[in-house]
Amino acid sequence: MWVNNFKDLLGNNTRFAIDSWIMAGILSVTSITTTMGAFGIMIEDKTKKISKDFLSAPFKRSQLAGGYIISSFIIGVIMSIVSLIVAEIYILANGGNLLGLISLLKLFGVMILSVFAGSAMVFFIVSFFKSSNAYATASTVIGTLIGFLTGIYLPIGSFPPAVQTAIKIFPISHAAALFRQIMMEVPISKAFANAPTQAITGFKQMMGIVFFFGDKELSPLISILVLIVTGVVFLALAVLNISIKKKQ
Repeated sequence: MWVNNFKDLLGNNTRFAIDSWIMAGILSVTSITTTMGAFGIMIEDKTKKISKDFLSAPFKRSQLAGGYIISSFIIGVIMSIVSLIVAEIYILANGGNLLGLISLLKLFGVMILSVFAGSAMVFFIVSFFKSSNAYATASTVIGTLIGFLTGIYLPIGSFPPAVQTAIKIFPISHAAALFRQIMMEVPISKAFANAPTQAITGFKQMMGIVFFFGDKELSPLISILVLIVTGVVFLALAVLNISIKKKQ
């Protein structure tokens, strides 16, 4: 359906472009969903009182929390790499091209930032939960919302202005935009080889490849800073919340 809708606009590169767009969105969602699964272990340990056994060992609570964070980050990166490999195989199998080395290195850098921001956000959310059932329910709801907020189900241009603004201020959406800028660079350059700049910009804006606030286009550097700041802020908030609960 997607391919047919964009056939007139993208021509022979339609499948390549749409597959790249979808896979870029999946990569951004993976940074959140996989870390949520990893942090689920932390909730189970709390529920089963296993965390108390850990705390009886000769190391600090901060070291225990650090272990959960690092393990979730590593799991998120590994699963993101696996998702990228599967995505590239899928794109190639459907007539697309594999990414070059430089593009892969850029993707890996964005992947690290995306997982960092995602794991910090999830860690903050997890710090409020003590029940596995409650966390499982929250994970289901959050997982569904993330799909919309990263524009994986529908292009951002198909939403009302208020929803578009909500998507643009959601940090992981910036990871999705960066992934799309890298993965769709080749198919877009082929599809719009003789098209005016305005047409290319309009397509990118509609598909969430670039974000605009008013007439101002956000640069990739801004999106990178959003991910870094998000990771630092939510990590600090999570640590603060845990410290407050410890005193209580």
